[in-house]
Amino acid sequence: MNLDQLMVFGLLAFVFAMLIWGKLRYDLVAFSALVIALVIGIVPVDQAFSGFGHPATVIIALVLIVSRGLQASGAIELVAQALIKSGRSLSAHIGVMSGLVAVLSAFMNNVGALALLMPVDIDAAKKAKRSPALTLMPLSFASILGGMVTLIGTPPNIIIASFREKSQGTAFSMFDFAPVGLVVATVGVIFIALIGWRLIPSTGSKQSSSEALMASASFVAELRVADKSKAIDRKISDLDEDCEENDVSIVGLVRNGHRKAGRARREVIQAGDILIIQATADSIDKFLGFLDLEYVGSEQHGEGLKGVDLTLSEVVVTENSRIVGRTAYDIRLLHRKAVTLLGVSRQGKKITERVRKLKLVPGDILLLLGPSNSIDDTINWLECLPLAKRGLTVIQRDKAMWAAGIFAAGILLASFGYLYLAVALAIVVILYIVLKIVPAQQVYHSIEWPIIILLGSLIPIGSALEASGGTETLANAIVSLANGAPAWVLLTLLMLVTMTLSDVLNNTATAVIAAPIAVNIANSLNASPDPFLMAVAVAASCAFLTPIGHKNNTLIMGPGGYKFSDYWRMGLPLEVLVVIISVPTIIFFWPLYS
Repeated sequence: MNLDQLMVFGLLAFVFAMLIWGKLRYDLVAFSALVIALVIGIVPVDQAFSGFGHPATVIIALVLIVSRGLQASGAIELVAQALIKSGRSLSAHIGVMSGLVAVLSAFMNNVGALALLMPVDIDAAKKAKRSPALTLMPLSFASILGGMVTLIGTPPNIIIASFREKSQGTAFSMFDFAPVGLVVATVGVIFIALIGWRLIPSTGSKQSSSEALMASASFVAELRVADKSKAIDRKISDLDEDCEENDVSIVGLVRNGHRKAGRARREVIQAGDILIIQATADSIDKFLGFLDLEYVGSEQHGEGLKGVDLTLSEVVVTENSRIVGRTAYDIRLLHRKAVTLLGVSRQGKKITERVRKLKLVPGDILLLLGPSNSIDDTINWLECLPLAKRGLTVIQRDKAMWAAGIFAAGILLASFGYLYLAVALAIVVILYIVLKIVPAQQVYHSIEWPIIILLGSLIPIGSALEASGGTETLANAIVSLANGAPAWVLLTLLMLVTMTLSDVLNNTATAVIAAPIAVNIANSLNASPDPFLMAVAVAASCAFLTPIGHKNNTLIMGPGGYKFSDYWRMGLPLEVLVVIISVPTIIFFWPLYS
């Protein structure tokens, strides 16, 4: 082992130790390692930042923006509404949710897919009066499995495809991962729905309270019945099932500026009516989309609140607040600050006045919606106390078909080779911005920059490992360990090593390091590199034993009330199942010798 190899291995050992330690952010660790590599000379200066312009890095950034657009347009919400129903058994609910998140993860970043459905799952747990711990881990694992199906579903696939292009001249295409990914994901989701969730420790379930998770002020808010609303020509009482599905109560109706007596349950709803509802902040926008309603006050902004970078904030009225004893209408909140008072919560007391004409008192909680660049100034101007601030882009449901159609066209053009994938995704992003599906202010916020820094920093180090002969040394060590065993044994061993690394490291880092090792093992056996690269793609994605191997596992740890040791109980048998299923499937679709 030469000096360069010793320095590269020493640097990687430092990176592994820091990532496992977990006290420093992984992007800081990776960037520091890159700087060290430049100082000691194992990465040439002219290659210092080559990782940031690498196709894998660019594609991952574009996929994150596209995921934001699919979310903001309501395209995913329409699918969820059609498939997710209350009243199912727990196993059936897990099966439907797991299948849905797996399908979504195949066509958008799997972290984004989980983020979209996690609130839906928590809400379902609340309605069923059970802990979300029973369903969040299955949801996370299924999202990871679904990401393996296509090129853009998960970063390891993008990295493996780019490495194949570098080593063999052509990259894996969009659906080259599908034959293996579909089989593994399908078997994995069936296991999760029928058996896996039963292995989650009961102690973990008891630690989480769905009531605590969903605890939030219940606001009285006003929503206008739009011209094409699904509520038109229906009685208020006819909406009971829809209200129960969305965790909303209709407490009144306003027509032509006058509130009907009582709850107006026998009134037939007309266009222009205003429904007075009582709901949590999370349920208001969901109910609005469910019935094609619109926010009261949006007419003051021309096209309304659509296409604007908005923030939803809950604030408490204090004794010194400007709005005490006054109404939002009195202080002309919407006209002065372009901020809408969506709802008011008054310590459980019944509110009978119109929201904008309600005189506010100390202790009231206000639900404000306005441009993110001015909402903080408005809160200061009101002299209110911020209680909670939630990032919310108002869903533009009228653009759902545009968003889905543009994305589908881009994927098809890339799949049939008419456009390079990065170019196709770039065109999709540009059209999303032009059509205001993704507000221009949100483009850079949509990108998960720590992942970009991690990948951009590690790619040059991975290249240094290969250039120094380090990957060949590791490959020879694995081959020697197998001691002349058949190629499928080495394929299995490579998967186990990669899977173990992925459980303690970021899966992106694991793919960067394991890809060149896979090719070197294949070369030493005079075998095709493709099955070994495919094995790395599957194994790098399958991080089910810990909450740190994949960000999705980290996202559910708090809401699910999980301990570090809870993951392996369902994760270990799932990883064993993945190896058992994927090895013969890989060999069938990607023969070892061709």
